[in-house]
Amino acid sequence: MIACLGWGSLVWDARELPIHRQWFDDGPLIKVEFLRQSRDNRITLVLHSSAEPVRSLWALMSVRTLDEGKKALAVREGISDENITKYIGSWSLGNADLACIVNIGAWATSRGVEHIVWTALPPKFKAVNDKIPSPEDVVTHLSELTGPARDNAEKYIRRAPKQIDTTYRRYIEARLGWRSDVSHIKVL
Repeated sequence: MIACLGWGSLVWDARELPIHRQWFDDGPLIKVEFLRQSRDNRITLVLHSSAEPVRSLWALMSVRTLDEGKKALAVREGISDENITKYIGSWSLGNADLACIVNIGAWATSRGVEHIVWTALPPKFKAVNDKIPSPEDVVTHLSELTGPARDNAEKYIRRAPKQIDTTYRRYIEARLGWRSDVSHIKVL
């Protein structure tokens, strides 16, 4: 079986991603934080070793091979074929555990999962890859947005699954009042 991990927009907007049924809310612990300024100026969630672990979500994919799973996730995320190895993470049974996904081997074994894929974009701020914004930088950036850009940024924060309870999320909620809105998410 091949699983896909989710923690952000993938969960509420899978689009053409070939998954079975819904998302499960008992995924492995992941180190994820709101550290990436996207092209449309949202601040999105990415894996990073400095983050505190939170429980991810996961879904079984209806693909036959790990490469098909990677390609399908890349298509959903708008990642070109030449960047799949860079921006689509994967793990297979027998591989070592990972720093940003806690005890992935034990989790996968307990679920009968042989392969796992996830989005592996780096932090990015002010158009600089690997630049990590502070919580204050994020709130300042978000508070300066207007119109549709602000609406999309707020929607992303509010729609992130409630269990993705990160330090930055709590800071954003306290400063901007953008609290979780989980009515749109169907999990098992």
